[in-house]
Amino acid sequence: MATIKDIANMTNVSPTTVSRVLNNDQTISVLEETRQRILQSAKELGYKTILERQAEKHLEAAKKTPHVGILLCQTLEEEMSDPYFLSIRQGVEEELLKQGITSSSMFRLHETGSNQLIHNFDGLIVIGRISETALKKVSDHIQNVVYINHSPDDTLYDSVVIDFVKSTEIAVKHLLNVGYNRIGYIGGEEKEHVNSGKVRIEDERLTTFEKLMKREGLYNPSWTFIGEYQMAHGYELMKKALKLGEFPEAFFIASDPMAIGALKALQEAKLSVPNDVAIVSFDDIEIAQFTSTPLTTIKVHTKEMGQTGVKLLMDRLNGRTLPLKVILPSELVIRQSCGAVR
Repeated sequence: MATIKDIANMTNVSPTTVSRVLNNDQTISVLEETRQRILQSAKELGYKTILERQAEKHLEAAKKTPHVGILLCQTLEEEMSDPYFLSIRQGVEEELLKQGITSSSMFRLHETGSNQLIHNFDGLIVIGRISETALKKVSDHIQNVVYINHSPDDTLYDSVVIDFVKSTEIAVKHLLNVGYNRIGYIGGEEKEHVNSGKVRIEDERLTTFEKLMKREGLYNPSWTFIGEYQMAHGYELMKKALKLGEFPEAFFIASDPMAIGALKALQEAKLSVPNDVAIVSFDDIEIAQFTSTPLTTIKVHTKEMGQTGVKLLMDRLNGRTLPLKVILPSELVIRQSCGAVR
């Protein structure tokens, strides 16, 4: 690499003068012929100023920064009604910025038509459930794909999930250990995007609840209520449960928003939680600790799920070829709604 001293020797000018000319110092008094001679020598020797070298570094860094796509399988309304997926997305966006990735684009599946392919990305992060065939409808050639909250094929794709089976067992066994036998279930439908629509799939929270209660000899199918994962549905389903001649003394409710709706229905019926009906829910969204009766719930580290997804993608882009499936732990957070604190 050429230096100022090399140019000074070639032009028979002092290094100080060479430096000031190359750095465009307007205060220096030098003949125009000398200035041009210095600039020409610098060009011939391939000398670059500090600013030029810095600009090249920035350009090179920009070229190396991957372009990441984020595909959301939820509508905006669905995301707002259940902060579970909103928190995952926020974790993704925060980690992308932390990794210095400012080149990213977000798409919602229902807004991405067959003529609007998601392409020109180095990697794609998928939040939610979508089949591989449906993904290929909107993504033509992206190889580096990370799924969050879904693992369609762990021999091909990276994924970040939680163990719904173990989490549900923790919740239900807690209610059993507190002393409840008549336990009901309120939940929504798990759906996967397939081609142009959605299909209902097995919700491991529901199936695990049923298996565990049957094993205990306590399962009552009339105490299972299924709607959508929305606060309003939690409210309506609890009202429906209260119309039974004998309703459960405790409920496992598969999401905090549904549990908040259920709390309102119980309050309107002038029933006390947990004295009349106990509740354990799922998610531990921020408002769960501030409800009229603070919710005992399974804490899911949703923001960390998003952050982990970005780290997996970066690792992939750096050369890893072996697909990884990361299962984040969940934990029971005991508050007043289950009656255990009594």
